[in-house]
Amino acid sequence: MAGRERVVRMSVELPLWRALTAYRVLTMGYAVLLFVFAGDKYERPWVAVAFLAVMAGWTLATLPRVANAAACTRRFLGADLAVALTGILLTPLADAQAQQIDGPTLPSIWTAGSVLAFAIKGGWRWAGFASSLVAVANIIERGEPSRDTFHNVLLVWVASIAIGYVVEVARASERTLARALEIEAATRERERLARDIHDGVLQVLAMVQRRGTAIGGEAAELGRMAGEQEVALRTLVAGGLVPASRVSEDETQGAVVRVVDEPDDESAGDERPVDLRTLLAPRAGSRVTLSEPGAPVLLPALAARELAAAAGAALDNVRRHAGADARAWILVEDWPDEVIVTVRDDGPGIPEGRLAQAEGEGRLGVALSIRGRLRDIGGTAELISVPGQGTEVELKVPRGTRGKAER
Repeated sequence: MAGRERVVRMSVELPLWRALTAYRVLTMGYAVLLFVFAGDKYERPWVAVAFLAVMAGWTLATLPRVANAAACTRRFLGADLAVALTGILLTPLADAQAQQIDGPTLPSIWTAGSVLAFAIKGGWRWAGFASSLVAVANIIERGEPSRDTFHNVLLVWVASIAIGYVVEVARASERTLARALEIEAATRERERLARDIHDGVLQVLAMVQRRGTAIGGEAAELGRMAGEQEVALRTLVAGGLVPASRVSEDETQGAVVRVVDEPDDESAGDERPVDLRTLLAPRAGSRVTLSEPGAPVLLPALAARELAAAAGAALDNVRRHAGADARAWILVEDWPDEVIVTVRDDGPGIPEGRLAQAEGEGRLGVALSIRGRLRDIGGTAELISVPGQGTEVELKVPRGTRGKAER
Protein backbone atom coordinates (compact mmCIF):
# COMPACT_ATOMS: atom_id res chain seq x y z
CA MET A 1 0.00 0.00 0.00
CA ALA A 2 1.48 3.34 -1.01
CA GLY A 3 1.87 5.95 1.68
CA ARG A 4 2.49 6.06 5.37
CA GLU A 5 -0.28 5.31 7.83
CA ARG A 6 -1.62 7.32 10.74
CA VAL A 7 -4.25 6.44 13.33
CA VAL A 8 -7.45 8.08 14.44
CA ARG A 9 -8.54 7.30 17.97
CA MET A 10 -12.08 7.13 19.25
CA SER A 11 -13.20 6.07 22.72
CA VAL A 12 -16.43 6.34 24.69
CA GLU A 13 -14.51 5.80 27.96
CA LEU A 14 -12.59 9.06 27.93
CA PRO A 15 -15.64 11.24 28.81
CA LEU A 16 -16.38 8.90 31.73
CA TRP A 17 -12.89 9.33 33.15
CA ARG A 18 -13.13 13.11 32.77
CA ALA A 19 -16.50 13.11 34.53
CA LEU A 20 -15.07 10.98 37.35
CA THR A 21 -12.19 13.42 37.82
CA ALA A 22 -14.59 16.34 38.17
CA TYR A 23 -16.88 14.31 40.46
CA ARG A 24 -14.06 13.52 42.91
CA VAL A 25 -13.03 17.17 43.19
CA LEU A 26 -16.59 18.45 43.63
CA THR A 27 -17.56 15.83 46.21
CA MET A 28 -14.35 16.47 48.12
CA GLY A 29 -15.36 20.12 48.40
CA TYR A 30 -18.88 19.10 49.43
CA ALA A 31 -17.57 16.90 52.25
CA VAL A 32 -15.39 19.75 53.54
CA LEU A 33 -18.34 22.19 53.45
CA LEU A 34 -20.50 19.76 55.43
CA PHE A 35 -17.92 19.79 58.20
CA VAL A 36 -17.45 23.58 58.06
CA PHE A 37 -21.16 24.21 58.63
CA ALA A 38 -21.63 21.47 61.25
CA GLY A 39 -18.17 21.20 62.81
CA ASP A 40 -19.22 22.68 66.13
CA LYS A 41 -21.50 19.70 66.69
CA TYR A 42 -18.68 17.14 66.40
CA GLU A 43 -17.47 15.60 69.65
CA ARG A 44 -13.96 15.13 68.29
CA PRO A 45 -13.59 17.61 65.42
CA TRP A 46 -9.85 16.99 65.19
CA VAL A 47 -10.58 13.46 63.91
CA ALA A 48 -12.74 14.90 61.13
CA VAL A 49 -10.17 17.58 60.32
CA ALA A 50 -7.36 15.02 60.09
CA PHE A 51 -9.34 12.69 57.84
CA LEU A 52 -10.66 15.45 55.55
CA ALA A 53 -7.13 16.81 55.16
CA VAL A 54 -5.87 13.39 54.16
CA MET A 55 -8.84 12.88 51.80
CA ALA A 56 -8.37 16.30 50.15
CA GLY A 57 -4.65 15.76 49.69
CA TRP A 58 -5.21 12.27 48.32
CA THR A 59 -7.87 13.50 45.89
CA LEU A 60 -5.77 16.31 44.46
CA ALA A 61 -2.57 14.26 44.33
CA THR A 62 -4.21 11.37 42.48
CA LEU A 63 -6.12 13.31 39.80
CA PRO A 64 -3.83 11.90 37.05
CA ARG A 65 -4.72 8.41 38.28
CA VAL A 66 -8.33 8.80 37.17
CA ALA A 67 -7.48 10.33 33.79
CA ASN A 68 -7.58 7.02 31.91
CA ALA A 69 -7.76 3.26 32.36
CA ALA A 70 -4.00 2.74 32.08
CA ALA A 71 -3.19 5.10 34.96
CA CYS A 72 -5.98 3.75 37.17
CA THR A 73 -4.19 0.63 38.42
CA ARG A 74 -5.51 -2.01 40.78
CA ARG A 75 -3.17 -0.82 43.52
CA PHE A 76 -4.57 2.69 43.26
CA LEU A 77 -8.15 1.42 43.29
CA GLY A 78 -7.47 -0.58 46.45
CA ALA A 79 -5.84 2.38 48.21
CA ASP A 80 -8.62 4.74 47.12
CA LEU A 81 -11.31 2.40 48.41
CA ALA A 82 -9.39 2.00 51.67
CA VAL A 83 -9.47 5.79 52.19
CA ALA A 84 -13.24 5.82 51.65
CA LEU A 85 -13.86 2.87 54.01
CA THR A 86 -11.62 4.43 56.67
CA GLY A 87 -13.60 7.65 56.51
CA ILE A 88 -16.89 5.78 56.93
CA LEU A 89 -15.64 3.81 59.94
CA LEU A 90 -14.12 6.92 61.59
CA THR A 91 -17.42 8.81 61.49
CA PRO A 92 -18.73 7.52 64.89
CA LEU A 93 -15.40 8.41 66.49
CA ALA A 94 -15.63 12.00 65.29
CA ASP A 95 -19.39 12.41 65.78
CA ALA A 96 -21.25 9.82 67.87
CA GLN A 97 -24.57 11.52 67.13
CA ALA A 98 -24.22 10.65 63.43
CA GLN A 99 -25.38 7.12 64.27
CA GLN A 100 -28.48 8.38 66.06
CA ILE A 101 -29.65 10.96 63.51
CA ASP A 102 -28.59 8.93 60.48
CA GLY A 103 -26.35 11.81 59.35
CA PRO A 104 -23.73 11.80 56.59
CA THR A 105 -20.40 10.02 56.98
CA LEU A 106 -17.13 11.95 56.88
CA PRO A 107 -16.43 11.29 53.18
CA SER A 108 -20.15 11.64 52.35
CA ILE A 109 -20.84 11.05 48.63
CA TRP A 110 -17.10 11.16 47.82
CA THR A 111 -17.17 7.42 48.52
CA ALA A 112 -19.22 6.84 45.38
CA GLY A 113 -16.27 8.11 43.31
CA SER A 114 -14.16 5.18 44.49
CA VAL A 115 -16.89 2.74 43.52
CA LEU A 116 -17.37 4.38 40.13
CA ALA A 117 -13.64 4.07 39.42
CA PHE A 118 -13.98 0.32 39.95
CA ALA A 119 -16.98 0.27 37.58
CA ILE A 120 -15.24 2.14 34.76
CA LYS A 121 -12.02 0.20 35.13
CA GLY A 122 -13.32 -3.34 35.49
CA GLY A 123 -17.02 -3.44 34.66
CA TRP A 124 -20.01 -4.49 36.72
CA ARG A 125 -18.27 -7.29 38.66
CA TRP A 126 -15.62 -4.93 40.01
CA ALA A 127 -18.36 -2.40 40.80
CA GLY A 128 -20.35 -5.03 42.70
CA PHE A 129 -17.29 -5.97 44.77
CA ALA A 130 -16.45 -2.36 45.72
CA SER A 131 -20.05 -1.34 46.45
CA SER A 132 -20.51 -4.42 48.65
CA LEU A 133 -17.54 -3.41 50.82
CA VAL A 134 -18.94 0.11 51.10
CA ALA A 135 -22.32 -1.33 52.09
CA VAL A 136 -20.76 -3.46 54.85
CA ALA A 137 -18.80 -0.45 56.15
CA ASN A 138 -21.95 1.69 56.26
CA ILE A 139 -23.90 -0.99 58.13
CA ILE A 140 -21.07 -1.36 60.68
CA GLU A 141 -20.84 2.43 61.07
CA ARG A 142 -24.56 2.77 61.79
CA GLY A 143 -24.66 -0.01 64.37
CA GLU A 144 -28.41 -0.38 63.99
CA PRO A 145 -28.99 0.55 60.34
CA SER A 146 -32.25 2.27 59.47
CA ARG A 147 -34.39 2.01 56.36
CA ASP A 148 -32.63 5.08 54.91
CA THR A 149 -29.28 3.36 55.38
CA PHE A 150 -30.38 0.31 53.43
CA HIS A 151 -31.92 2.58 50.79
CA ASN A 152 -28.68 4.50 50.25
CA VAL A 153 -26.58 1.34 50.23
CA LEU A 154 -28.86 -0.28 47.66
CA LEU A 155 -28.84 2.85 45.51
CA VAL A 156 -25.03 2.94 45.34
CA TRP A 157 -24.88 -0.80 44.67
CA VAL A 158 -27.39 -0.73 41.80
CA ALA A 159 -26.06 2.49 40.23
CA SER A 160 -22.43 1.32 40.21
CA ILE A 161 -23.28 -2.08 38.76
CA ALA A 162 -25.42 -0.43 36.06
CA ILE A 163 -22.57 1.91 35.09
CA GLY A 164 -20.14 -1.00 35.02
CA TYR A 165 -22.46 -2.93 32.74
CA VAL A 166 -22.80 0.06 30.39
CA VAL A 167 -19.01 0.32 30.21
CA GLU A 168 -18.72 -3.35 29.28
CA VAL A 169 -21.35 -2.93 26.55
CA ALA A 170 -19.49 0.11 25.21
CA ARG A 171 -16.22 -1.84 25.08
CA ALA A 172 -17.91 -4.71 23.26
CA SER A 173 -19.36 -2.23 20.76
CA GLU A 174 -15.91 -0.73 20.17
CA ARG A 175 -14.45 -4.16 19.54
CA THR A 176 -17.22 -4.83 17.04
CA LEU A 177 -16.54 -1.50 15.35
CA ALA A 178 -12.81 -2.25 15.24
CA ARG A 179 -13.53 -5.58 13.58
CA ALA A 180 -15.86 -3.93 11.05
CA LEU A 181 -13.21 -1.35 10.20
CA GLU A 182 -10.65 -4.13 9.82
CA ILE A 183 -12.91 -5.97 7.39
CA GLU A 184 -13.58 -2.76 5.48
CA ALA A 185 -9.88 -1.96 5.24
CA ALA A 186 -9.03 -5.50 4.14
CA THR A 187 -11.78 -5.43 1.51
CA ARG A 188 -10.59 -2.14 0.05
CA GLU A 189 -6.99 -3.33 -0.03
CA ARG A 190 -8.05 -6.59 -1.67
CA GLU A 191 -10.00 -4.72 -4.33
CA ARG A 192 -7.10 -2.35 -4.99
CA LEU A 193 -4.65 -5.22 -5.49
CA ALA A 194 -7.21 -7.14 -7.52
CA ARG A 195 -7.57 -4.20 -9.91
CA ASP A 196 -3.83 -4.04 -10.44
CA ILE A 197 -3.68 -7.79 -11.01
CA HIS A 198 -6.64 -7.73 -13.38
CA ASP A 199 -5.23 -4.85 -15.42
CA GLY A 200 -1.88 -6.57 -15.82
CA VAL A 201 -1.21 -10.18 -14.93
CA LEU A 202 -4.65 -11.67 -15.60
CA GLN A 203 -4.99 -10.03 -19.00
CA VAL A 204 -1.53 -11.20 -20.03
CA LEU A 205 -2.33 -14.78 -18.96
CA ALA A 206 -5.62 -14.67 -20.84
CA MET A 207 -3.86 -13.41 -23.97
CA VAL A 208 -1.21 -16.15 -23.71
CA GLN A 209 -3.95 -18.75 -23.39
CA ARG A 210 -5.80 -17.50 -26.48
CA ARG A 211 -2.69 -17.12 -28.64
CA GLY A 212 -1.27 -20.44 -27.53
CA THR A 213 -4.49 -22.24 -28.40
CA ALA A 214 -4.60 -20.53 -31.78
CA ILE A 215 -0.97 -21.37 -32.64
CA GLY A 216 -1.19 -24.98 -31.48
CA GLY A 217 1.65 -27.41 -30.84
CA GLU A 218 3.87 -26.66 -27.86
CA ALA A 219 2.31 -23.22 -27.66
CA ALA A 220 -1.05 -24.85 -26.96
CA GLU A 221 0.42 -26.54 -23.88
CA LEU A 222 1.85 -23.20 -22.78
CA GLY A 223 -1.58 -21.64 -23.30
CA ARG A 224 -3.22 -24.37 -21.26
CA MET A 225 -0.81 -23.78 -18.38
CA ALA A 226 -1.39 -20.03 -18.58
CA GLY A 227 -5.13 -20.67 -18.42
CA GLU A 228 -4.74 -22.80 -15.30
CA GLN A 229 -2.67 -20.09 -13.64
CA GLU A 230 -5.25 -17.48 -14.60
CA VAL A 231 -8.02 -19.49 -12.94
CA ALA A 232 -5.89 -20.06 -9.82
CA LEU A 233 -5.02 -16.37 -9.58
CA ARG A 234 -8.63 -15.30 -10.03
CA THR A 235 -9.63 -17.67 -7.24
CA LEU A 236 -6.90 -16.27 -5.01
CA VAL A 237 -8.02 -12.68 -5.63
CA ALA A 238 -11.72 -13.47 -5.14
CA GLY A 239 -10.93 -15.37 -1.93
CA GLY A 240 -9.39 -12.29 -0.34
CA LEU A 241 -5.96 -13.78 0.43
CA VAL A 242 -4.21 -10.40 0.51
CA PRO A 243 -2.62 -8.40 3.29
CA ALA A 244 -5.11 -6.52 5.44
CA SER A 245 -4.69 -2.95 6.61
CA ARG A 246 -3.75 -2.56 10.23
CA VAL A 247 -6.78 -1.82 12.43
CA SER A 248 -6.52 -2.61 16.12
CA GLU A 249 -7.81 -1.71 19.54
CA ASP A 250 -5.82 0.32 22.04
CA GLU A 251 -6.15 -1.81 25.16
CA THR A 252 -5.08 0.97 27.48
CA GLN A 253 -7.88 3.29 26.42
CA GLY A 254 -10.46 0.93 24.93
CA ALA A 255 -10.00 3.11 21.87
CA VAL A 256 -10.70 2.08 18.34
CA VAL A 257 -7.70 2.71 16.14
CA ARG A 258 -8.61 3.30 12.55
CA VAL A 259 -5.91 3.26 9.88
CA VAL A 260 -6.10 6.02 7.27
CA ASP A 261 -3.81 6.37 4.26
CA GLU A 262 -1.52 9.35 4.38
CA PRO A 263 0.64 10.16 1.37
CA ASP A 264 4.37 9.60 1.61
CA ASP A 265 7.10 11.39 -0.27
CA GLU A 266 6.45 9.42 -3.45
CA SER A 267 2.75 10.19 -3.50
CA ALA A 268 2.99 13.74 -2.19
CA GLY A 269 2.09 15.04 -5.63
CA ASP A 270 -1.27 13.24 -5.77
CA GLU A 271 -3.07 16.49 -4.93
CA ARG A 272 -1.53 18.48 -7.81
CA PRO A 273 -3.99 19.01 -10.70
CA VAL A 274 -3.47 16.90 -13.81
CA ASP A 275 -5.05 17.41 -17.21
CA LEU A 276 -7.23 14.36 -17.81
CA ARG A 277 -6.91 14.83 -21.58
CA THR A 278 -3.20 13.98 -21.51
CA LEU A 279 -3.98 10.63 -19.85
CA LEU A 280 -6.75 9.73 -22.28
CA ALA A 281 -4.96 10.86 -25.46
CA PRO A 282 -2.89 7.64 -25.80
CA ARG A 283 -6.14 5.65 -25.82
CA ALA A 284 -7.23 7.18 -29.13
CA GLY A 285 -6.49 5.28 -32.33
CA SER A 286 -7.83 4.17 -35.66
CA ARG A 287 -10.84 2.50 -34.04
CA VAL A 288 -11.13 4.71 -30.95
CA THR A 289 -12.34 8.30 -31.31
CA LEU A 290 -11.63 10.76 -28.48
CA SER A 291 -13.80 13.87 -28.12
CA GLU A 292 -12.63 16.32 -25.46
CA PRO A 293 -13.02 19.97 -24.42
CA GLY A 294 -10.64 22.56 -25.81
CA ALA A 295 -9.54 23.62 -22.32
CA PRO A 296 -7.65 21.48 -19.79
CA VAL A 297 -9.76 19.12 -17.67
CA LEU A 298 -8.01 19.40 -14.32
CA LEU A 299 -8.40 16.81 -11.56
CA PRO A 300 -6.21 15.71 -8.61
CA ALA A 301 -3.50 13.42 -9.95
CA LEU A 302 -4.75 10.20 -8.36
CA ALA A 303 -8.36 10.89 -9.34
CA ALA A 304 -7.31 11.59 -12.92
CA ARG A 305 -5.23 8.40 -13.10
CA GLU A 306 -8.01 6.24 -11.69
CA LEU A 307 -10.59 7.76 -14.04
CA ALA A 308 -8.31 7.21 -17.03
CA ALA A 309 -7.59 3.64 -15.90
CA ALA A 310 -11.32 2.92 -15.59
CA ALA A 311 -11.85 4.26 -19.13
CA GLY A 312 -8.95 2.07 -20.27
CA ALA A 313 -10.54 -0.97 -18.64
CA ALA A 314 -13.77 -0.22 -20.52
CA LEU A 315 -11.82 -0.06 -23.81
CA ASP A 316 -10.08 -3.35 -22.96
CA ASN A 317 -13.50 -4.95 -22.59
CA VAL A 318 -14.46 -3.58 -26.02
CA ARG A 319 -11.39 -5.16 -27.63
CA ARG A 320 -11.91 -8.47 -25.85
CA HIS A 321 -15.66 -8.89 -26.17
CA ALA A 322 -16.94 -6.66 -28.99
CA GLY A 323 -14.72 -8.08 -31.71
CA ALA A 324 -11.76 -6.84 -33.74
CA ASP A 325 -13.93 -4.66 -36.00
CA ALA A 326 -15.76 -2.87 -33.18
CA ARG A 327 -15.37 0.87 -32.89
CA ALA A 328 -15.34 2.87 -29.69
CA TRP A 329 -15.90 6.53 -28.78
CA ILE A 330 -14.64 8.40 -25.72
CA LEU A 331 -16.48 11.59 -24.75
CA VAL A 332 -15.05 13.85 -22.03
CA GLU A 333 -17.38 16.42 -20.44
CA ASP A 334 -16.08 19.03 -18.02
CA TRP A 335 -18.93 20.41 -15.90
CA PRO A 336 -18.62 22.87 -12.97
CA ASP A 337 -19.50 20.20 -10.40
CA GLU A 338 -18.27 16.99 -12.03
CA VAL A 339 -16.27 15.40 -14.83
CA ILE A 340 -17.97 12.77 -16.99
CA VAL A 341 -16.19 10.31 -19.27
CA THR A 342 -18.39 8.17 -21.49
CA VAL A 343 -17.06 5.13 -23.37
CA ARG A 344 -19.41 3.78 -26.04
CA ASP A 345 -18.95 0.99 -28.61
CA ASP A 346 -20.91 -0.47 -31.48
CA GLY A 347 -20.39 -4.09 -30.47
CA PRO A 348 -23.03 -6.76 -29.88
CA GLY A 349 -23.79 -5.58 -26.32
CA ILE A 350 -23.81 -7.61 -23.12
CA PRO A 351 -26.48 -10.31 -22.66
CA GLU A 352 -28.68 -9.87 -19.61
CA GLY A 353 -27.19 -11.54 -16.53
CA ARG A 354 -23.72 -11.91 -18.10
CA LEU A 355 -22.04 -9.50 -15.65
CA ALA A 356 -23.41 -11.32 -12.61
CA GLN A 357 -22.28 -14.62 -14.11
CA ALA A 358 -18.78 -13.24 -14.75
CA GLU A 359 -18.47 -12.04 -11.15
CA GLY A 360 -19.55 -15.47 -9.95
CA GLU A 361 -16.77 -17.02 -12.05
CA GLY A 362 -14.19 -14.65 -10.54
CA ARG A 363 -13.97 -12.37 -13.60
CA LEU A 364 -14.16 -9.04 -11.80
CA GLY A 365 -13.10 -6.60 -14.53
CA VAL A 366 -16.23 -4.44 -14.45
CA ALA A 367 -16.74 -4.77 -10.69
CA LEU A 368 -13.16 -3.89 -9.74
CA SER A 369 -11.33 -2.16 -12.60
CA ILE A 370 -14.26 0.12 -13.37
CA ARG A 371 -16.78 0.42 -10.52
CA GLY A 372 -14.20 -0.17 -7.79
CA ARG A 373 -11.89 2.54 -9.09
CA LEU A 374 -14.66 5.12 -9.32
CA ARG A 375 -16.04 4.26 -5.89
CA ASP A 376 -12.64 4.75 -4.26
CA ILE A 377 -12.35 8.31 -5.60
CA GLY A 378 -15.93 9.22 -4.72
CA GLY A 379 -17.34 8.72 -8.21
CA THR A 380 -19.84 6.43 -9.86
CA ALA A 381 -19.89 4.11 -12.88
CA GLU A 382 -23.02 3.23 -14.81
CA LEU A 383 -23.11 0.59 -17.52
CA ILE A 384 -25.88 0.52 -20.10
CA SER A 385 -25.99 -2.29 -22.64
CA VAL A 386 -28.67 -3.49 -25.03
CA PRO A 387 -28.00 -6.72 -26.94
CA GLY A 388 -27.28 -5.85 -30.55
CA GLN A 389 -26.89 -2.11 -29.86
CA GLY A 390 -23.51 -1.86 -28.17
CA THR A 391 -22.48 -0.87 -24.66
CA GLU A 392 -22.08 2.50 -22.96
CA VAL A 393 -20.11 3.08 -19.76
CA GLU A 394 -20.60 6.44 -18.03
CA LEU A 395 -17.94 7.43 -15.48
CA LYS A 396 -18.60 10.38 -13.17
CA VAL A 397 -16.18 12.03 -10.74
CA PRO A 398 -17.41 14.98 -8.63
CA ARG A 399 -15.38 18.14 -8.43
CA GLY A 400 -13.49 18.58 -5.17
CA THR A 401 -12.64 14.85 -4.79
CA ARG A 402 -9.31 14.34 -3.10
CA GLY A 403 -8.62 11.39 -5.27
CA LYS A 404 -8.20 8.88 -2.51
CA ALA A 405 -10.40 7.00 -0.07
CA GLU A 406 -9.89 6.46 3.63
CA ARG A 407 -9.28 2.93 4.73
